[in-house]
Amino acid sequence: MEENIFEHLKEQLSDMDIKGRIRVLVRWLILGSITGMVVGAIGAAFSLSIGWATRFRTEHDYIILGLPLAGLLIVFLYRLCKDYEDKGTNLVIKSIQEGDNLPWFKAPLIFISTTLTHLFGGSTGRESAALQMGGSIGYNLGKLFKLKEGNVKIITMCGMSAAFSALFGTPMTAAFMAMEIENVGVMYYSALVPCVISALIAQGVSSFFGAAGETFAVNVVPEFTLYQAFFTGLLGILCAILSVIFCSVLKVTGKAYRKFFANPYLRIFVGGCIVAGLTFLSGTRYYNGAGMNVIEMAIRGEAPYYAFLLKIVFTALTLGAGYKGGEIVPALYIGATFGCLYSQIGGFDPALCAAIGMGALFCGVTNCPISSLFICFELFGFKGMPYYLLAIALSYTFSGYTGLYSSQKIMYSKFHNKYVNRETR
Repeated sequence: MEENIFEHLKEQLSDMDIKGRIRVLVRWLILGSITGMVVGAIGAAFSLSIGWATRFRTEHDYIILGLPLAGLLIVFLYRLCKDYEDKGTNLVIKSIQEGDNLPWFKAPLIFISTTLTHLFGGSTGRESAALQMGGSIGYNLGKLFKLKEGNVKIITMCGMSAAFSALFGTPMTAAFMAMEIENVGVMYYSALVPCVISALIAQGVSSFFGAAGETFAVNVVPEFTLYQAFFTGLLGILCAILSVIFCSVLKVTGKAYRKFFANPYLRIFVGGCIVAGLTFLSGTRYYNGAGMNVIEMAIRGEAPYYAFLLKIVFTALTLGAGYKGGEIVPALYIGATFGCLYSQIGGFDPALCAAIGMGALFCGVTNCPISSLFICFELFGFKGMPYYLLAIALSYTFSGYTGLYSSQKIMYSKFHNKYVNRETR
């Protein structure tokens, strides 16, 4: 018996290239660490820059009137770099899928333009900007180190993981989202170790420089009964429908802007005037910037009941005009405020409903159920696990093939056990 075990072990070890695996591991420990440190430092600077812009705008309210002029500067910067048709995060996804070039100037461009958008009151996020910035840095580090094409894709994912982790303080979500987002249903597990290393190091570097991530308290988590499951499932389905509406409004608004204002300078100037005008008409600043303060209000059950609708409008008008940032934090905002409204109608705990709404909306717009579950754990804790799990599963299914990123591919059907390989709408 002992001889058989020994022979079996010997046979298994002979099939393993131990030296080769150690060599690959050491290489990715080094490259993942370098990427995490570089992107983590830049991500921390980006986070602090957005924080400063938000505080300055809050203290100097009428700076919002300068949004149209800031838009002109953003278009000028992109034109100066000969980037005439910015594809945003779609370009990063294409780079991983097909090896498309990611120019080095993408990182400083998205850094500056997103800060300008937040400073002057555009309604946008920051995490999609982080994915672009991190992906660009990772890609160009791969070219600098003369890596093979497959390894350039991996280090691009490392950059995305590092940037998302540095900004949000969620390394588990960041590591898996970079692997999950481009081809839903097929994950590049060869990137697991480097993405984890870069995400953890980036979070540490970002924390060292004082850029803290987000966490929210969800203290009331009732027992998960059949009654609770029904209303959680209903919230997940409603969030899936809302995610389709959000993505559709973003795309329709962008097409409308391009149809009526072919000139990008005129387009962004008019868009800035509309957003600034609506801001003063609304009588509040709840819909400008990322809106993290409103998410906190939703957790407390204090958000306006119509906030999710106005955030969709403000975000679509901002991004459609050509301002920069991202759609992920607005999606979290919409999910939180809709969850808050749902809690008021149904008499549930607002913090739990807001958390469920955030996770379900995040899943609906990104088509990343694993990352969506992880972000719930990292932002809200593990206590609400069955609620998040059910809502995210239903949101993933009922959101269909709609998503924020048209380059994203759904490899396997959401409804049947078959290979479909189709891009999101």
